[in-house]
Amino acid sequence: MWFRLVHDVRVQDGEAGVSAALRAAQLGDEHAFRLVYRDIQPRLLRYLRVLVADDAEDVASETWLQIARDLATFRGELDEFRGWATTIARHRALDHLRRQRRRPQTGAPFEELAHLAANFDTAEAALEAIDTDTALDLIATLPPDQAEAIYLRVVIGLDAKTAGQILGKRPGAVRVAVHRGLNRLAARLDEIGEGAVTQPKPPTLRETR
Repeated sequence: MWFRLVHDVRVQDGEAGVSAALRAAQLGDEHAFRLVYRDIQPRLLRYLRVLVADDAEDVASETWLQIARDLATFRGELDEFRGWATTIARHRALDHLRRQRRRPQTGAPFEELAHLAANFDTAEAALEAIDTDTALDLIATLPPDQAEAIYLRVVIGLDAKTAGQILGKRPGAVRVAVHRGLNRLAARLDEIGEGAVTQPKPPTLRETR
C-alpha cells in the first residue's frame, strides 16, 4: 500500500467515471475534458515539481495545450492516457530546461547507506506520520532519478513498465530506484525524528540524457 499522498490525489468520480469522461472528451465534450483534467492535473504538477521546481505551472500549461491538441488521436485506456500525458509533461519539462539553459541544481547529499535494512513498509509508515506537502518536499530532496521514479509510481500511479518506458529504463531499474529512494526517505525521517522538517528547494532534472 502506497503512503497517504496517493489518496490525496484520487478523483472523486472514481476510475470508471474518469475512463468514461476520457472517451467523451475525445469526442469533444468540454465538461468531460474538465473531469479528465481534474484527475491528472494535481499528479502532473507534483511530478513536474521534481523536474522544474517553481516552473511546474508553466510547463503544465504547455503540456495541456499539447494534450488538448492531440487528444482525438490518442488510443488507449485511462492508464495508458496517464502514461501518455506524463510523457508529454516530461518532454515539455526537458524542453523548458534547455530553453532556459539552466544548470542542474543539487540538494544536500545524503550519506551512502550501503547496508540500510529499511524497506517499503518502513518508509511508508514513517511518511504516514507527516503531512502530504512535507512528504512531497522530502521526495524532492532525493537524487533526481529516485525522486522521479517515486513520483511516477506513487503520484501519477503508473506501473513499473510504463514508468520505465517514460524514463527509458527497464521496469526492474525503476523498482530499484523507488526502493532506494524510499530507503533514503526512511533514513532521513529517522534523522529528523519529531523535529521540524526543513523544506529545501526541489532539485531540477539533470540533463544527462
